Amino acid sequence: MAEMPANLGAGATLVLGGARSGKSVFGETLVLDSGLEPVYVATAQAWDDEMRQRIGTHKARRGAQWVSVEEADDLESVLKREARPGRAVLVDCLTVWITNLMMAEADVAARSRRLCDTLAGIESPVVLVSNEVGLGIVPENAMARAFRDHAGRLHQDIAALAATVYFVAAGLPLKMKG
Repeated sequence: MAEMPANLGAGATLVLGGARSGKSVFGETLVLDSGLEPVYVATAQAWDDEMRQRIGTHKARRGAQWVSVEEADDLESVLKREARPGRAVLVDCLTVWITNLMMAEADVAARSRRLCDTLAGIESPVVLVSNEVGLGIVPENAMARAFRDHAGRLHQDIAALAATVYFVAAGLPLKMKG
């Protein structure tokens, strides 16, 4: 196995933050600074022009140095396949993945457990980016509350197994664990 750099160890690193907080750029920097082959796993789907533009902005920022994998649903299989010696994987983002699962009427709790089980068995670095959605008011509709609850539980579970957890606000990372 390739030697792990000091800034990014084997296993999961969780990067949380709000919308436009700088969390994706920070996660990308962690992976690139590792010196390992960077793999970008994108969970977003281009449902409309605005989303196509966002995806295009992310792709342009990354450039050609990344191995890019687009997977809206089966994140667990992608991680088993792509996280291997000599590579560092970035998943962007978990909250979009949760949305995809909810829209497909999947069992989000079961899939979240499966993802955590997968992460616990991976020896390569995996950086998981996600939106912290629990800092605002309680949403008025049941679907939004369910989304917030799924995200909060998944974040807690991944934070428990991750060696390192960051919170990013205004482009500034705060190391919360590790």
